[in-house]
Parts: sequence; structure tokens; C-alpha cells
Amino acid sequence: MSTTAKKPVHVADINLFDPAVLIDPWDTYQVLRDVSPVHYMPAGQIYVVTRYDLLMQVLRDTDTYSSNFGPFLNGTRQHWLENAPAPVRDKFLEIAGQMHPPVDTLLTADPPTHKKYRSQVDRVFTAGNVRKMEPYIQQIIDETIDGFIDKGEVDFMEAFALPVPLRIIADRLGVAPDERPFFYEGATVAASGLRLTSHSDDELLRRAQVMVDLQNYMVGLVEARRKDPRDDMCTILGEVRLEDEDRPLNPPEIWSILNQFLVAGHETTTSTFGWGMLLLCRNPEIQEQLVGDPKAVRTFCEEALRLEAPVQGLPRVVTKDTELGGYPLKAGAMLMLRYGAANRDERHFECPVEVDIHRKNAGSQLAFGSGIHHCVGAPLARQELNLGFPALLERLKNFRLAPGHPEPKAEPSVILRSLPELHVQFDKR
Repeated sequence: MSTTAKKPVHVADINLFDPAVLIDPWDTYQVLRDVSPVHYMPAGQIYVVTRYDLLMQVLRDTDTYSSNFGPFLNGTRQHWLENAPAPVRDKFLEIAGQMHPPVDTLLTADPPTHKKYRSQVDRVFTAGNVRKMEPYIQQIIDETIDGFIDKGEVDFMEAFALPVPLRIIADRLGVAPDERPFFYEGATVAASGLRLTSHSDDELLRRAQVMVDLQNYMVGLVEARRKDPRDDMCTILGEVRLEDEDRPLNPPEIWSILNQFLVAGHETTTSTFGWGMLLLCRNPEIQEQLVGDPKAVRTFCEEALRLEAPVQGLPRVVTKDTELGGYPLKAGAMLMLRYGAANRDERHFECPVEVDIHRKNAGSQLAFGSGIHHCVGAPLARQELNLGFPALLERLKNFRLAPGHPEPKAEPSVILRSLPELHVQFDKR
């Protein structure tokens, strides 16, 4: 959506891991969809898949395309370790050694292991549970707006987009009010591990210790709920028994699931609130059209998810020799599915770069994935978005970008698409 002139993108030059491409990937995605929709990229030795129909083919075929891509997610850390000074590396490994060993539970698990865990955690986000939360979520949204309604100008990410989902996931997990500041920092650090933002060695060591402390706190919370159950997610996880083994979740499994909840429960919603507000600022004509029209609001939220997918992509591993879209693939090959590219594929979405609050197939966007790995927290995220935007538009109007600030842009990340700050002005109704 940048208005600055750009150089033509050539397929041979494409490097998806280039921070500049990750910040503004749309021209690159267009070239790949049109010229090389299953594109081998030497940097990373990975095939980039960008067309909607091909992504759906992969997502439906879990036998041929495995989600066991855990090692890929550790690549950035491994690269840093190989280049860090020995004392820093040793200290990091000492801290990391306190973490529970990784377990494939949801995101990086294949059937039947995936079903074993997914069937249990789906209880947390049933339609009934999410519906029951609506008055409570509305209260948090209204209280948050109360906190900045008289200011006329705010960093929307700091004032609304971040605190609303964070408070909701903290409360639903059962985090006590006096422990929220620690939890908020830990949840933010957990998501930051998927970005390419550089930090000093000391800051990376500090963040590693925060993750150890957060792990110990959250696992301890689940174990405490087994003795003192309450109406929260940690109680539900504490009550889970894996039927095939007739046992409760162990600490590594608890942490694996909760760590994914932290990203699914706040990061994606925070990003979509931000990108959605930016869409309103850049398309002021739709602001009043959304007021009092719940159907249009729901479509708008799907459009925000489609146009700026908070999860831009995830890998898959090819399990056997096959072909995809006429491109041969060998067993062991790594694919990078680009949801963000598929969501702007004109073969599936008419006028895909435009926000259309009456789009008939907006709900088929892939921001939450599809198939058995469809985001477990999607019902909660949609509820927050569908309540949050009407509340903002019914109490405030004339949203516009505040002058004197840099052009809003994403943080570079292969996986996530986050908006670190968004300074907006508005008027009270």
C-alpha cells in the first residue's frame, strides 16, 4: 500500500527473508503467483507457495505435507548462537537449559498426535464458551476506550490494540491482576521471538530469562488449578486427560500448548486491530458505512484479516516425492506457505487489493489457516474484532493518521505481520 515508486521485482532476485520484502511483500507475492507459484528459493533452501488453490491443496493433504517443522522455527536462534561470543552463547544455553524440552502438540504435530491434543484444547474455545464471554469482552473494550476517548490522538497500538487482547487472554487463563504486568511482558517476548528485530546480546539474554520465568509461572498455574479449579483456561488444561494414555498433561505439554495460546490469543488479534484501524484511516468513506451494520462489520474484519494476514505464512515438510501445481517436489523438501499471498490472489478474490465491506467470499481468507490446523483461537479473535470495531466507531469518528509520525509499516518477520505503532487522531461523537 506504499505510494513510493518501486523497482520491478524479478523472480531470480527474490529473497523472502530480506527484511525489506517482509515489510512490504505485495509486489513480490504478485510476481510469484503469476510466474512461479511454487518457487524454489536458494536462500533457506525452501519452496515458496503463493497461489490460493495450491495452498488449499497442501493444507488438505496432511499425509503428503507434514506440519512437523519445529526445527525451522529454531533457525534464527541457531544462527545467532553460531555467531555469538562464547561467554554469551554459554550463558544463553545455561538459561535455555531451564526450559522444558519442545513437544509437538498443535502447530507442529501431525495426525494422530495432533488430534490427541487438539480434541482436548478445542474445549477452551467452543462456540458456547466464547459466546458466554461476550459481555465481559465488551466491558473490557468499553473501559479501554474510556481511557483515551478524551485525548483526540493516541498510538492506537499502545492505547487499544495491544491491551484489549492481552487483558482478555490473561483473564481467561486465570492470571491474577497483580501478576498481569509480568504476564504482559512475557507474552510480548514470546511473540517477539518470531520477528527479525535485532537486539543486543544482553537484551536477548534478558528475554530468554523472561521466557523461563513465564514458563514456570504458567505451568505452575495449571498445576495449582488441579487442586483449586476455577472458571478459566488453565483449569480446563489441568483437567485434560489424554485418553490413549489415561494421564494428565505433563509440564512440557502444558507449556507447548500455552505458548501457542499466547500468540493465538493476543498477537494475531492485536495485529488485526492495528491493520484494521489503518484501513479505516486510509479508506475514510467506509467508516460511517460500518456504523450500525453488524454484517458489514463482520465482513470488514474478515477483509482486515485477508489484506494484512497477521500470520503471513507457515512451513510444511514434504513426506514423499510428489508434484504441486506441476512442480516436482522431493521427499524432505521444505515448503513455505504464504497465507498473505493467497489472500490477495485475484484467482480467488475479485479486486483483491481493495477493502470491500460487502465481499461475498471474505470469510474464505486464510489468515487463520485451514483444515485441521485452523487456528484454535480464531473464534475468540473474531469475537474481539467484531465487538471492538463497532464500539470504536459508535463512540469515535473521523479516524485519520496523525501528522508528524513515520509512515506505518510492519516489523520484519517470516511468520507474523505486526504493526509496532499507529498514531491516529479522532473526534468524539
